[in-house]
Amino acid sequence: MLKEKKVQIVSNLADNLSRSNIIIATNYQGLLAKQMAELRNALAKAGVEYHVVKNSLVYRAADHAGKPQLRDIIEGPVALAFGYDDIVNTAKVLNQYIKSAALSLQIRGGLLGDRILLPEEVVSLANLPTREVLISQLIRQLQAPIGTLHNILNLPLQGLLNVLQNRAQTISA
Repeated sequence: MLKEKKVQIVSNLADNLSRSNIIIATNYQGLLAKQMAELRNALAKAGVEYHVVKNSLVYRAADHAGKPQLRDIIEGPVALAFGYDDIVNTAKVLNQYIKSAALSLQIRGGLLGDRILLPEEVVSLANLPTREVLISQLIRQLQAPIGTLHNILNLPLQGLLNVLQNRAQTISA
């Protein structure tokens, strides 16, 4: 490879690394070109870029982007999935595609911020509910104490109302 082309690739990789919220490393051996194209298309629909990269170029790009810990999950032939928006969605789309297509693809790990994720952690991240579901669950949990307080304060008043209604019925009868 020409030196100028390598510099360009490292620059593009460093840009991708610095912009991404999550980076997931996978192997890619055993995939046919057609399967790789389908995987890239499925990931692109979710806003995820997927690139087969040369390790030495990734090491340089990781150093330039300030993410040297990425070296810990790069070993042997590797492809990287770059997620720019929703962290959970990136892991979820990749994991679901691997399962649905029954690919021999394996997740090697991930980089979330400055933290290295084990393959199991990436899969558990993929199994999380969506952001909207988590927010609705949080709101429901925050509303529960208020509902309980309402019932506790309302119960004596409801009992008093029942006593007064029964008393009024016995007097009028």
